[in-house]
Amino acid sequence: MADLDLGTRVPFAGFVGLELLRMEGGESELALQLRPELSNGWNVAHGGALMTLLDVAMASAARSSAADGTEESSGVVTIEMKTTFMQPGEGRLVATGRRLHRTASLAFCEATVICGDGKLVAQATGTFKYMRALAVGGRRVQRPNASD
Repeated sequence: MADLDLGTRVPFAGFVGLELLRMEGGESELALQLRPELSNGWNVAHGGALMTLLDVAMASAARSSAADGTEESSGVVTIEMKTTFMQPGEGRLVATGRRLHRTASLAFCEATVICGDGKLVAQATGTFKYMRALAVGGRRVQRPNASD
């Protein structure tokens, strides 16, 4: 099973307060306790907070171990993402991500977010590219903790 310290690998996820609960076998589960600074003008989850939760859930599912337990050593970057918001999110939000299909360089994923009462808040699909390094400003940047 992968290291569950998400904030070390993805500093923004730690800043937002995402909690990685599970990441294995092509699936992931994350939680986010809604705080006032993550809310919109109606005091419910801001769409950006929900999209971050969905994005990281799918990326974690893409990076999770294969069914045979083989660990993924590459990082992933989001290529595209489609999100649908069903109803307001409040309280503790839980996202479940699933890797639907994988090629040598891409993962196709989906994720859902439910709130404490079990109601569906949002869902997304996304495409992720596996990468060992990222070109930034003319240089190649290695993924943090590339050895994990």
